[in-house]
Amino acid sequence: MNDVVAIVGKGLLAHHVSNLLSEQYKVHRQIDFMHSVPDSAKLILVLNDEWRPSDYEMAEKVLQQAGIPWLRGFILHDEGVVGPFVQPGKPGCSQCADVRIFTAGNDRENSLELQMNLVLHGAIPRDDSTSWFGVVQTSCLIAAEAQKMIQGKPAQTEGRVYFVDLKTLKSSLHAFLPDPLCPICGDAPIDIPENATISLQPSPKINKETYRCKPLDDIGKLLVKDYLDERTGLFNKKRSDLLSPFSNVSVNLPSVLGSESSAGRSHSYAQSEQTAILEGLERYCGISPRGKRTVVHDSFRNLSDRALNPVEAGVYSADQYALADFPFKPFDPNLSMNWVWGYSFMQESPILVPEQLAYYSTGFGDGFVMEGSNGCALGGSLEEAIFYGIMEVVERDSFLLTWYAQLSVPQLDPYSSNDKQLQLMIDRLQAIAGYDLYLFNTTMENGIPSILAIAKNKGTTGANLICAGGAHLDPVAAAKSAILEVAGNMIFLGEMLKENRDEYRRMLDDPYLIRRMEDHSLLYSLPEAENRLHFLLDQNRPLRTFEEEFRPRVLHDDLTDELQDILQQFRRLSLDVIVINQTAPETLRNGLYCVKVLIPGMLPMSFGHHLLRLTGLERVLKVPVKLGYTKNLLTPQQLNPYPHPFV
Repeated sequence: MNDVVAIVGKGLLAHHVSNLLSEQYKVHRQIDFMHSVPDSAKLILVLNDEWRPSDYEMAEKVLQQAGIPWLRGFILHDEGVVGPFVQPGKPGCSQCADVRIFTAGNDRENSLELQMNLVLHGAIPRDDSTSWFGVVQTSCLIAAEAQKMIQGKPAQTEGRVYFVDLKTLKSSLHAFLPDPLCPICGDAPIDIPENATISLQPSPKINKETYRCKPLDDIGKLLVKDYLDERTGLFNKKRSDLLSPFSNVSVNLPSVLGSESSAGRSHSYAQSEQTAILEGLERYCGISPRGKRTVVHDSFRNLSDRALNPVEAGVYSADQYALADFPFKPFDPNLSMNWVWGYSFMQESPILVPEQLAYYSTGFGDGFVMEGSNGCALGGSLEEAIFYGIMEVVERDSFLLTWYAQLSVPQLDPYSSNDKQLQLMIDRLQAIAGYDLYLFNTTMENGIPSILAIAKNKGTTGANLICAGGAHLDPVAAAKSAILEVAGNMIFLGEMLKENRDEYRRMLDDPYLIRRMEDHSLLYSLPEAENRLHFLLDQNRPLRTFEEEFRPRVLHDDLTDELQDILQQFRRLSLDVIVINQTAPETLRNGLYCVKVLIPGMLPMSFGHHLLRLTGLERVLKVPVKLGYTKNLLTPQQLNPYPHPFV
């Protein structure tokens, strides 16, 4: 009876738990934190029959300072909620849990009603019909957890939360990840140039033929365990597509701005699920800084000696900015904005980059461009992430340059690769999906193999044409990547076209109706748009083999050696490679790194024809003549006026 447990709160939960614990421990009761809790308390229980977020904020402030661990319990709608067990000084507090719960959980759809109740009452009151047995069940869980904690045993609710269905009495335990930016327990460092410096380290490959340094199987189970949970996970839903030609799995990334789907495409559903989570983690890291706190807010004019000139990364034309409803403003060198530190491999020093170029743009406020996932990549090492970030920049640049300059690039014989898996993939598209496949070599002056894939429907229903790109040091890998993208969108595009064909027909005459990412590919799902790809599909030349188009490469055992070769090639072209480390603590726990690669001058992918972003990017006019596709420099008036078909 020497151990003291303090219960702060009132109601049925507080009453039942007090009765259960008073048989073994000395229980101190108080209604709120207006009075200090006993110094002798080994544990504080904050219990109410309603959800009172202000109480938990107060508990964090008081008990973090006092150094006393605590556990909360409350009732929300038809559920009892127990946890988390909060230990002062350790990440994973009640505020972190609520961020995860109300981002991933069912109440996100009812958030406005919840907020109104909090404004009016300061709490979400318990439903009068709440089951008495459910309250007792929740009370027993709380008491059992308290006993474990007092006895020094591991608590089930450390980093986890119990949900108790008050009608069925079924309970479930859900883990959550600490929020690195939490005002209570977050410890994200401030963004400083020293932390942005990159010194490339050895990154041995799994084997010489692959370009990964960590087998997916090594972290596969952890990906589901740590990130996928319907109530508290970074991803709260999973969907398997059983109709597409290959294995497609998507996961849902919820956020306060809405939900985003990330897809994994491979030859097995297990691998596709893992890939979908990895894609989603890349998206999660790219939304906003999570592993560091932005502290530089100033104008480019004041920072120009150590900052990237944003115009070099491509902006909109004066005519676009002048449109009445255009959501962006011209870049103003005198306007203060947020900047983050990246690393310039050309200068071999840290460099400031506008936060809106380093992370996803929202399209609001003082933004000058919309930036998306261009150059974002996740890897098992920092070097691997940089490698694949460069590959994505190259893939999109090659695709867009081919499109806007209307380059008659070489068409490849898809069966000339001598790769059995690639041949079977092409055969499957024809036999199962009814699509013929065309491959084109879109490699630009950087020499990194780039492939444009076009799937052409042999039937009369579904999407007519689907286009995708891929880039990789291995051209066969680039082709496979593009084919998986094409195949993964066949069902979706076919269904969307069937439902909204008239809407997309209007886009044929008015490209400015194209606003969403999927609009681009849906436009070219129409047979009427096929003639816009005549410069690719109507070639009258012999097919080229992979061997003729791609010279053999020297394979390295270490991925860093491959990366060094690539960086050297970009130096020769006077193109800087700037890397912003987007790695979040949530990914670093499993040895996963995320970066954003910017290569100023290369063409970034944009979606929505009104957001066509070519101003300041002269390479679209110069590279075609450099590679011998044209005799003279192109003019802006000669560029393809139609929206791109990137899927």
